[in-house]
Amino acid sequence: MSELEFKLEKFEGPLDLLLHLIDKNKVDIYDIPIAIITEQYMEYLGQMKEDDYDMDTMSEFLVMASTLLDIKCRMLLPKEKDEEGEEIDPRTELVQRLLEYKIYKYASLELRDMSVDAGRAIYKGSSMPKEVTEQEIPIDINKLVGDTTLQKLNSIFDELMKRQENKIDPVRSKFGTIEKEEVDAEARAVYIRQFARGRERFSFRELLKESGSKAEIIISFLCILEMIKNGEVEAKQASIEDDIEIVVKAIKDEDNDDKEEVNG
Repeated sequence: MSELEFKLEKFEGPLDLLLHLIDKNKVDIYDIPIAIITEQYMEYLGQMKEDDYDMDTMSEFLVMASTLLDIKCRMLLPKEKDEEGEEIDPRTELVQRLLEYKIYKYASLELRDMSVDAGRAIYKGSSMPKEVTEQEIPIDINKLVGDTTLQKLNSIFDELMKRQENKIDPVRSKFGTIEKEEVDAEARAVYIRQFARGRERFSFRELLKESGSKAEIIISFLCILEMIKNGEVEAKQASIEDDIEIVVKAIKDEDNDDKEEVNG
């Protein structure tokens, strides 16, 4: 990269100068070429005049120069690592300071533009003719209120509130939100077949131990009915109070059935 050529101008501080150098070099603020920026920064310091800045500002430029030199030296040394084993970038703190300064700088420019725009606004004063304002009819509070009292106003307010309450349906207002339960019937059927495979018999209650909703229980019951229809299982129940017992007869392997259909 060629040396930077710039007209010597005053900057508000070292961060302002660094942002200027980064913009002029068109480099990424997150990946600052510290050697080049440091060299150009030191070149600018060499051209500065003592009359251009006060002692406090000059000291800030010198402190930043030492910071840049320190970062440059640390970049040449082996990478340091943090507690998690990740490499520490010596430029991180400087980048954070530059980003914060950039935000405040642009915010100040926005406020300055708003101030300039506000200075261009012209407000028109009242132009109401005196003859019109003098014709303003005075308001007699006593006549306006009349015989109205706080008690009457309170009764009117209570009546209005009762009207609002009467408009509310006492039944519908207590209805909750009905949410649709999503249950994958095919996945449930596969699970039941896997559950039944390897067992001679099991209770319907045992099958439903892991069912979390009514919809899932209904789907499970429908799957068992389908398996009874296909002759895969048989349901038995000694009495109405007893649990339903499922007797496994021959569980079909759907994957093999699909393969046979394809081959056929």
